[in-house]
Amino acid sequence: MAWLQLVTLLALLEYFGFSYAVGNARATYGVKAPAISGNEVFERYFRVQQNTLELLIVFVPLLWIAASYWDSAWVAAVGAVFVVGRLLYFRGYVREPRKRHIGFILSVVPIALLAVGGAIGIVRALLQ
Repeated sequence: MAWLQLVTLLALLEYFGFSYAVGNARATYGVKAPAISGNEVFERYFRVQQNTLELLIVFVPLLWIAASYWDSAWVAAVGAVFVVGRLLYFRGYVREPRKRHIGFILSVVPIALLAVGGAIGIVRALLQ
C-alpha cells in the first residue's frame, strides 16, 4: 500500500511543480494574471498544467480502484509510468509541442490499463 501512496503523492507533487513552473513562466514572459494567453511559451506551460489536471482527476481514482482488486505494487508500477509520462510530456511540450507524443502515450496508456483493471475487478467481485 505504501507504493500506491507514494505514486499518488508523486503525481500530486508533480502537478504542484507544474503549477509552480506556470507561475515562473507567467513572470518570465510577462503574462499578467488573469490572462492565460499572450506568449506562446507561457501558453505551453499553462496547457501542460491544465492537461495534467484533466488527467489527474481520472488517474487518481482509477489508481485506487484498481488497487482494490489487484496487487498494489503492480498497480503502483503502472501509476509510476503515468508520473514519468507526465514529466516527459511537460519537457517535450515546453521545448517543442510536436515532441509531446511519447509523454502523452505514457500518460494515457496507464490510465486505460487502470480503467480496464478496475472494471475487471469490479465485474469479478459482482459475479462472486
